[in-house]
Amino acid sequence: MLNSGRTYLGVPVSRPKVGFFDFSSCEGCQLQMVNNESTLLDFLALVQIVNFREAMTGESDDYDIAFVEGSITRPDEVDRLQAIRSRAKVLVALGSCACFGGVNQLKNRFRDLPWVKETVYGGAAVETDVVRPLHDVVTVDLMIYGCPVRKEEVEKVVTNIAIGKEIAYPKYPVCMECKANENICLFDLGEACLGPVTRAGCGAWCPGSRAGCWGCRGPADDPNMEQMKRLMQERGISEEMILDRLECFGGFCEFSDALRAEMSKENP
Repeated sequence: MLNSGRTYLGVPVSRPKVGFFDFSSCEGCQLQMVNNESTLLDFLALVQIVNFREAMTGESDDYDIAFVEGSITRPDEVDRLQAIRSRAKVLVALGSCACFGGVNQLKNRFRDLPWVKETVYGGAAVETDVVRPLHDVVTVDLMIYGCPVRKEEVEKVVTNIAIGKEIAYPKYPVCMECKANENICLFDLGEACLGPVTRAGCGAWCPGSRAGCWGCRGPADDPNMEQMKRLMQERGISEEMILDRLECFGGFCEFSDALRAEMSKENP
């Protein structure tokens, strides 16, 4: 039986109030929760959902945990996110867009926002800014990685909060899960894959479907980027393709910027 006097990160462990919120994103991470038929009732027994635009009409600003999907691309989103943060005891970044900027941050790679706006929107008066992950704007207590997130992982995080259990993420790369699943290594098939350097926890979702990892969960602890680069180059995979993968979701910005600078020196 839960002890209603216990808290975790300031949140009561007995059925915390939960809100789901979205910013610039496809909202696929929230859809993962809505498509959670097999365990939805068990999940709902753990929490009180008080704000979830995709699943309910009512809404409340009285919540303990805020799950926030999407990246920040406009000044009004900054104000709204700060308001959500001020009400939540715990704020969880939900998915790659929230954690790293996600696919949205690809526009940042052009390093020329006015050109991007003109190319995409023409003369339309569209307000858009450089894409930022949530932690660039507010304090983020927890991150749930992936594009989209795995609903099982969200349930595990919520369950751990509800029972006051520590939340730990895998430190090893996706390759470990690939081997455990007895998948054929995509490198042996000549395909690009960021599995050796990407944080595990997805169950090797993409490689298990014969698609190379694009790094949506960000880097594993102490990723060996040089060895990953050598593995790809030995199989005829170009630096440009490696760069495309590293830049896709934003989690590898530090490494992609270094590779881009290195490529610029080699090809001035």
